[in-house]
Amino acid sequence: MRASAFLYPWDVVGDPDAAARLADTGVQQVTLASAYHSTRALTPRHPGRRIVTAEHAAVLYPPDATRWAGRGLRPFTQSWVAGEDPYGEAAEALAGAGLQVHSWVVLAHNSRMGAEHPETSVVNAYGDRYPWAPCIARPAVRAYLVDLAAEAAVRPGTHGTELESCGWYGFAHLHAHDKTSGVALGDAAQYLMSLCFCADCRAGYGSAGLDAEELRAAVRRALEPVWSGSGSGEQGWAGVEQLLGAGLAGATLRWRRQVAGSLQEAAVAAVRAAAPGPGFEVLLHADPASHRTGANVGTDPAHILSTADGVVLPCTGGDAAREAVLGPFAGLSGVLAANFNVVSGMGGSPGTLERDASHAASLGANQLRLYHAGLASGPDLSAVTKALSAVGG
Repeated sequence: MRASAFLYPWDVVGDPDAAARLADTGVQQVTLASAYHSTRALTPRHPGRRIVTAEHAAVLYPPDATRWAGRGLRPFTQSWVAGEDPYGEAAEALAGAGLQVHSWVVLAHNSRMGAEHPETSVVNAYGDRYPWAPCIARPAVRAYLVDLAAEAAVRPGTHGTELESCGWYGFAHLHAHDKTSGVALGDAAQYLMSLCFCADCRAGYGSAGLDAEELRAAVRRALEPVWSGSGSGEQGWAGVEQLLGAGLAGATLRWRRQVAGSLQEAAVAAVRAAAPGPGFEVLLHADPASHRTGANVGTDPAHILSTADGVVLPCTGGDAAREAVLGPFAGLSGVLAANFNVVSGMGGSPGTLERDASHAASLGANQLRLYHAGLASGPDLSAVTKALSAVGG
């Protein structure tokens, strides 16, 4: 199974040994961030630093001034990695070590955009804005995301791309100093808290035969048990139907699936049009439960594999978790990359990677993704090396 490790440019820039060290683990490919959200990251092996603070979402290359001239929404540039083009510098070093480089592009997740352009944000049923979550139903947001996908994906020396957050983002978000766990929200309640009621979404609900204000009131009624303390731990789509009613729930999902699906089609088409040749691989980080929001966006398996070359699926956890995400893709052709967290300090299990990867392969996975080579400790990387040697990564 072909294995790729996620990496940030700052893991490589300024560290002359980084590329060779990663190649020694046995991976053949690197998924290198070219457009990424804000984060604070360790660099445990870098000779010159230990912490990188990416203060806001930004591109890690010089954006094309002509493409973005005169536009209200444009990529933010970064200042926390030395050099004009840290992505390009890192990609060159990694290729020099024999590693194939694919770009890693985060799309609908941008807190600075929401702060500077609040009209772009998802608005929940209570009128609260989610500045980290651009609403993909808004035409200006969609145009920005499609152009960003094309530019950030197709960088010099890059052979493919992975598009993350190419769909709806919602309530769930690891924000600075989060204080949202005092009331437990089940998967179904999180869907309701992720429904958007901006002007474009209200119009979209109308086109789907829904009255937006009646829907908003129904969502708030459905969530009352959460806030009253009697709980709402319903899970999955059946739980959403239980809370909101099958008719209303189904109508919201049909419209949201159409919006997300058309964005994915447009983004993939834009990347392919910009790509240097037909062999440029385009994958989406995805979840087969189409109501899900976030980094791994909810998709319809048949539709997404007819649009992109494949998907990257979250496979950390037990056998049941892998079966839930890989099972719906059974019998469909395309890349099925099983993504494993290999950072033990972040809940990963590199020590069971050999066994877990074999289980994923038995369910149809044909590639591996390892999150995240730059964040992992030395012992974590040693465990990865051992596992890849065993599974032929």
